Amino acid sequence: MADGLTSNAPAAELDYAAAQRLLADAAHRADDAELFVEDSRSESFLWDDGRLKSASYDASQGFGLRVVSGERTGYSHASVLETDAVARAAEAAASVRSAREATIDVAPRRANRRLYADVDPIAAPAFTDKTALLAEIDAYCRARDPSVVQVSVSLAGSRRAVTILRPDGERFEDARPLVRVNVSVTVERDGRRESGSSGAGGREPYEVFIAPDRWKALADEAIRIARVNLDAVSAPAGEMDVVLGPGWPGVLLHEAVGHGLEGDFNRKGTSAFAGMLGQRVAAPGVTVVDDGTMENRRGSLTIDDEGTPTGRTVLIEDGILKGYLQDRMNARLMGVAPTGNGRRESYAHRPMPRMTNTFMMAGAHDPAEILGSLKKGVFAVNFGGGQVDITSGKFVFQCTEAYLVEEGRIVAPIKGATLIGDGPSALTRVKMVGDDLKLDEGVGTCGKEGQSVPVGVGQPTLYITGLTIGGA
Repeated sequence: MADGLTSNAPAAELDYAAAQRLLADAAHRADDAELFVEDSRSESFLWDDGRLKSASYDASQGFGLRVVSGERTGYSHASVLETDAVARAAEAAASVRSAREATIDVAPRRANRRLYADVDPIAAPAFTDKTALLAEIDAYCRARDPSVVQVSVSLAGSRRAVTILRPDGERFEDARPLVRVNVSVTVERDGRRESGSSGAGGREPYEVFIAPDRWKALADEAIRIARVNLDAVSAPAGEMDVVLGPGWPGVLLHEAVGHGLEGDFNRKGTSAFAGMLGQRVAAPGVTVVDDGTMENRRGSLTIDDEGTPTGRTVLIEDGILKGYLQDRMNARLMGVAPTGNGRRESYAHRPMPRMTNTFMMAGAHDPAEILGSLKKGVFAVNFGGGQVDITSGKFVFQCTEAYLVEEGRIVAPIKGATLIGDGPSALTRVKMVGDDLKLDEGVGTCGKEGQSVPVGVGQPTLYITGLTIGGA
């Protein structure tokens, strides 16, 4: 029975009736199983150093067949949509079945809403219009500020159609558009060069992000950040209080806390948050949510990659740990309901618990009040790359825009600053939560066990005491 959300099954012909019979046979005496079929098309453009440096197009299709028995998973995939290939995959995946009798897990309930339109970013605008836009953005940046010496602009778009077939014949479908635009500039003054970048994206057509007012705002922001860094002084080192800006700095929350709240790490006892449900893990006023149901957001999904509708999961409420992010297998093994967070990079990868849009809810403090209360410390507005250890929660993040603050006033921009700490401890040190919740602009990509998926992050302005600042 078709899901009814879309009618966008993969382009190649596959005998779904035959595939379902093969899947049902493979799922005999198993706890769960599905056939995940995918048809994807993607493109990317890179304009760099005054010319079109690269333009690529990729089309792929294939399937992954999974059989789950207890904690064991059999997974086989192929890049051809043929019944014979499904038969071979079913035989291989079924090897994990045990001799015990088991009843296949019930199919997910059906989604009753669509979070994004079925648009094809690759179809429009035309190729020449996209390349002309890249040249126009380059010219705008150089005319906007004579100190701009290099401009890099990228566009990326994709459409991913998936079909999920269950052993009982249930069938779920979804078509997922995704677009991203990014502008990076390098400025020079007296022989010193600094860079800045800005981007935006989501599950909407290109037109939303390449309207002149939108891309000009991205270009202006990239130039602003680069010019700020021209005036930056070396960052101090040592333990001090930190104010985090709203929006993208939520990537710290995503890495240092979010991964630790994924079900598989907690079932295996390898997360710093394992076994702590119902306990205080953060300061009062700290509420963290994962919400995959937000329309058109980069991390949103109408259904996850197992067919479960995404949801709004409260992970931490007023400082108390309330739940974990679950796919079907971990939810069954932990005796809880799936949360719609079973995600995979492609048909060649098995699903696992992953975040969607993860953010901290707004508090009661005015952002100006928060910054004004910082006697001496760092105001971190933007982050670059970071690393985190799931077991301990320890993190290291590089600041791409930060300021030294004394007596509540910004003294100077700083460069080379890194934030060092651990997620569980940092949550308990939240002193003030702003009323200015902001989500990122739609550029996040999350990696886990070699798989990358699009995600969203966000937070209000935060005051955290006693983080370690690594200086230049």
